[in-house]
Amino acid sequence: MEHDLPPVLSLDIGGTKLAAGVVTGDGRIHGWQLTPTLRDEGPRRVLSRLFDLGRKAIAEAGVPHVAAVGISCGGPLDAAAGVLECPPHLPGWIDIPIGAMATEAFGVPSALENDATAAALGEFRHGAGRGTSTMLYLTVSTGVGGGSVIGGRLHRGAAGNGGELGHVMVRPGGRACSCGRLGCLEAYASGTSIAERAREAVAAGRASSLSAVESPTAEDVSLAAAAGDALANEIWDETTGALGTAITDLVNAFEPELVVLGGGVTRSGARLLDPVAAAVARDAMPPAARAARIELAQLGAGVCVVGAGAVAHDLVTGKTDA
Repeated sequence: MEHDLPPVLSLDIGGTKLAAGVVTGDGRIHGWQLTPTLRDEGPRRVLSRLFDLGRKAIAEAGVPHVAAVGISCGGPLDAAAGVLECPPHLPGWIDIPIGAMATEAFGVPSALENDATAAALGEFRHGAGRGTSTMLYLTVSTGVGGGSVIGGRLHRGAAGNGGELGHVMVRPGGRACSCGRLGCLEAYASGTSIAERAREAVAAGRASSLSAVESPTAEDVSLAAAAGDALANEIWDETTGALGTAITDLVNAFEPELVVLGGGVTRSGARLLDPVAAAVARDAMPPAARAARIELAQLGAGVCVVGAGAVAHDLVTGKTDA
């Protein structure tokens, strides 16, 4: 039973924020902690602060001990070896043995997982995906990441970094993506891209209420689109169109019961969800379209911490499926 699982410590390493919390078997976070990453300090100092944050979370959660540590971070990484190989959001972090470092710091086993894959597991087990067998998860935020559960099993891929759904190509030869290719979903749907396209259009002299904003963000674009701004709606339609195209192809390939959309851009709610769901219903193969629901994530900002907790619980129990 999930409620019989021991508490575990979850650590999440983002490009701008570090998070920590103690996660119990029901997926609840206790002793939640958040602090800036300050990635320019380098891995040694950042990880020292992260482990201190974890100790504070344990103290505030009021648990006598934790059974394991789960760590969530963007890849590329070697989950089996517990090594961060070269995550682009953490420049200079090359071959960092964070798993062994966490085990030494806390005296318990540790497990490393890609952040989007961990988030997918969290939503599957404790959020929107409860009760499903096949579920896809996309996080639409600064970048676009993803993870999948296929037939009840978390899919990691042959090299452990499977689920890079943000790098599905939607516009061959299109905008440059952070991965170095052209036309990836991330280059059109991420919050970074939405903001970039708005700034480019305003700089090119396009008329828009966004010209009054010093540095428009994705949220600014969403709000301006809702208010009827023509340029903002053009950018938003391009964004939801790219998402709809990618998710339609993924639904055709995997025929999931559920596609879950999370991340900061999804705070726009129905303005994002409705056109994407309509595109999938219209364009996916009919059996796949009928089977798939498109829904927003339920776990909010703590999804990676909950997911890393689920990974740590699997380490404790030896569980191999999702």
